[in-house]
Amino acid sequence: MGKTMDANEKKEVIKKKYQEIAIFGGSCCSGSSCCGGDSSPVDLSKSLGYSESDVQSVPDANLGLGCGNPTAFADMKPGDIVLDLGSGAGFDCFLAAQKVGNSGKVIGVDMTLEMIEKAQANARKYGYLNVEFRHGDIETLPVEDSSVDVIISNCVINLSATA
Repeated sequence: MGKTMDANEKKEVIKKKYQEIAIFGGSCCSGSSCCGGDSSPVDLSKSLGYSESDVQSVPDANLGLGCGNPTAFADMKPGDIVLDLGSGAGFDCFLAAQKVGNSGKVIGVDMTLEMIEKAQANARKYGYLNVEFRHGDIETLPVEDSSVDVIISNCVINLSATA
């Protein structure tokens, strides 16, 4: 039998994979059985409930890494402060920012600096001033307690080694 990894080893494997995706592109899927073949990020996202306008609004932020559309189900209102766990390149953050408007704010947290840098570049490119990205782990969030109104996550919670 193979060696069993502890939580820290698992986290490092996950982190390395997402660093590679941020730098080189690609997918979290390692074969056609996971994501339905060679689908593009747009096709994958649309199959998960994102609209055509969603995927076209911030195309560089859509890496096709999620498992659903949390912005479709979260009760976000203008003025809300939203926290996105595992924000990646910022796709869900930017969609949330459209819902909370200029009076609201979205905070994206990701464990890889490479994804944070990519998300920050996307925020500048698309002009999102009400979105910020923070480096951190979802097990120890870099956010004050009771400081957000809505929390969203696009399956990253499943990657927590302590869940």
